[in-house]
Amino acid sequence: MLKNYMEDVVDHLIPNVLNRCNNICKCELCIEDIKAVTLNNLKPMYIVTEKGNIYAKVNELKAQFMTDAITELVRAIEIVSKNPRHSVED
Repeated sequence: MLKNYMEDVVDHLIPNVLNRCNNICKCELCIEDIKAVTLNNLKPMYIVTEKGNIYAKVNELKAQFMTDAITELVRAIEIVSKNPRHSVED
């Protein structure tokens, strides 16, 4: 099992952060773009064992870790909102 744990972190955070944002598109395409931009700007955290998964979850409790993830998520929302890959009417 090779997995980028940051994908789980972003998947966990994105609904709450998006709910706090008004006037942005929340279609599937925009959400996927937001995830991609966020993950491209966060350091990957690959895990291959259950022990690695536990370590990653402990690291998630650190305030700076969560702050960095949320900051990149907000930046990605701003980028995608200003440059959606679909027309505004879609």
